Amino acid sequence: MKSYSDLKMLTAVLLISFGVNAQSYKLNNTNSNLLVDGTSNIHDWTIEAENTNGLLIVNFNEENLEKITKLEFSAVAESLVSGKSGMDKNTYKALNTDKYKNITFTLNKVNGIEKISESDYKVKTTGSLTIAGVKKQVSLNFNVKRATDQLVLTGQYKLNMTDFGIDPPTAMFGTIKTGEEVLIKFESHFKK
Repeated sequence: MKSYSDLKMLTAVLLISFGVNAQSYKLNNTNSNLLVDGTSNIHDWTIEAENTNGLLIVNFNEENLEKITKLEFSAVAESLVSGKSGMDKNTYKALNTDKYKNITFTLNKVNGIEKISESDYKVKTTGSLTIAGVKKQVSLNFNVKRATDQLVLTGQYKLNMTDFGIDPPTAMFGTIKTGEEVLIKFESHFKK
């Protein structure tokens, strides 16, 4: 028969093995930002997502980021604003926001975590990015900075709109044409 201390030790090992030391963080929309930079034949442009949401679950081994078990992020498509109502309408039309309300990223796999400093990490991932109803597997690399009660993810991702079946928006009867490529830049604050 096992002693009480042996059972206690076995229980602790099992709890750690099954992720009880996982820590959950929710996206703080107020402090986070997501920008989309693009070009046109007239001038460069930027739109910002005002309504984002997300969940991050990680495991730390002592003070080191060991594993990311879940990362989900979404932006309400019609919360993308440029400050120009005409451009916003063209963006919503191109994204078919009447039918597809959200842009989402869901983590599928962590390909590597590299510790850069005491509180900074570089993370390489693969995930599913869904825009305008089209889901694609993408490689997304980002930095993670650990603070007292939060993790801050920063990075950028270049994409071609046509890969997601999106016709780059036009304006002024087609005389203003946007480029196919956009650069998504994010600083996402996840709090406990």
